[in-house]
Amino acid sequence: MAVLRNLGVTLEMIKWEHSVFALPFALCGAMLAAGGWPSPHHLLWIVAAMISARSAAMAFNRLADISWDAANPRTRSRALPSGTLSAGFVKVFIVVSSLTFIVAASQLNHLALLLSPVALAILFFYSYTKRFTRWSHLALGLALGIAPAAAWIAVRGALDPRILLLTGAVTFWVGGFDVLYSCQDYDYDCEAGLHSIPRFWGIERSLWIARLFHTLMLILLVALIRAFGLGKLADLGVIAVALLLGWEHSLVNSRDLSKLNAAFFTMNGVISIIFACFVAADLLVRS
Repeated sequence: MAVLRNLGVTLEMIKWEHSVFALPFALCGAMLAAGGWPSPHHLLWIVAAMISARSAAMAFNRLADISWDAANPRTRSRALPSGTLSAGFVKVFIVVSSLTFIVAASQLNHLALLLSPVALAILFFYSYTKRFTRWSHLALGLALGIAPAAAWIAVRGALDPRILLLTGAVTFWVGGFDVLYSCQDYDYDCEAGLHSIPRFWGIERSLWIARLFHTLMLILLVALIRAFGLGKLADLGVIAVALLLGWEHSLVNSRDLSKLNAAFFTMNGVISIIFACFVAADLLVRS
């Protein structure tokens, strides 16, 4: 069926499997809120909300960027600019994913439902930031960074300021690797007039800015552990994240960006999983 084919192409286009990026940090937020494993009800609807929200945001981003993607040699083969997928189908997918997210939020608590349109607005707004600010990388980071705070609200029905340390950590983590990844588009961004840190500061300085962002991430993770009174297992998680980030940065320099490939991209997903596992282990040992 054409619908199933289009759905498969859409899922490939948005790389739905990369939901793993923010999901482990969202689960960290939920576990910290619950002091261990959240209830199956909370887990089910948090996962549903995360996947549907990311799906809506990624599809919206591809739709908003269709003209830019068509002109960029690196992205012109994507489904929308190549004509493999219609804009109409993607619009329907965005609406369905957004409604699924709102339904998932309604199954959690009243505050989660009230804030669901705000979360979608933040996710969709990122797609336009590349048109007017070089700090769009941090806008993307914030779009993913709200996940742990949202998960806390999903479990507790209220916000604890301490969880915003994890929001900040995720924001700088994503911002850092997005700066690295956008170095590939330096020439195109300059030609098209799109805003990015590499375009304004060059690749060499951008690599240092990415390192600064990731250093700030590690500082915030340490602050998070102290704020919640976590122990040595959580500390080991931060050390593991630091080692993986150090390895990532060792692969890239201003003269060779060839290792900014899918494996490099996936490694960031591994980072979030590893940290979540250490936090979970720390909480479960204490419970």
